Amino acid sequence: MTQKRIVLVTGASRGIGRAAALHLARQGDLVIAVARSKAALEKLDDEIRALGSEAILVPMDLKDAKAIETLAKVLDEKFGRLDGLIGNAGVLGVIGPLQSCGPRSFDETITANLTANFNLIRTLSPLLNRSDAPRTVFVTSAVARHPRAFWGPYQASKAALEAMVLGWADENENLKIRANIFNPGGTRTSMRAEAMPGEDPMTLPSAEDVAAELVKLVAADETRTGILVNYRDLVA
Repeated sequence: MTQKRIVLVTGASRGIGRAAALHLARQGDLVIAVARSKAALEKLDDEIRALGSEAILVPMDLKDAKAIETLAKVLDEKFGRLDGLIGNAGVLGVIGPLQSCGPRSFDETITANLTANFNLIRTLSPLLNRSDAPRTVFVTSAVARHPRAFWGPYQASKAALEAMVLGWADENENLKIRANIFNPGGTRTSMRAEAMPGEDPMTLPSAEDVAAELVKLVAADETRTGILVNYRDLVA
């Protein structure tokens, strides 16, 4: 019997993260669902159970480095390994002139979108290295490579995330870990609606369609590493 893959998904309570968790559950994977909202995670858990699968709910704020370290210890004690990591969680931060963003808001955006993923990599790498096929993917944005006015903190955090993950992939090119970047593009989510309030959401792909491609990057048979995958290129 094939062993279940254990996959951790951050930002699992809504949008692309939630859809990814449901896709993984349908495949029979064990989902470690991480998000700030306990109520939203419990609703996700009900849906996963309805699919005949299971999840482990982890209500926590990824800006808390100590909480990430505790999570890694618990997963080590319970499973001894981790097969996949989807670093999807992120915050939009302040959209507006750069000088209007206060230092606290800037720091929170960098912490949520960049530092939290560093701490996940730092603490979960030993568990990933114990998997037969460890796969990781981190969600980025087009503004990381094509900066635009008013997106300063967010695009800075995503550009740094890309550099960090692709460098990490290069460090591990001769090991089992695969690390890639995924750009969903505009997607029908609440974060997108917040960023682009005048946009018709029905012109955008659904979170479910996007997540169906995202989860392929944590499959055991994924061999690519150190690349940026654009959702739009996959469906063009």
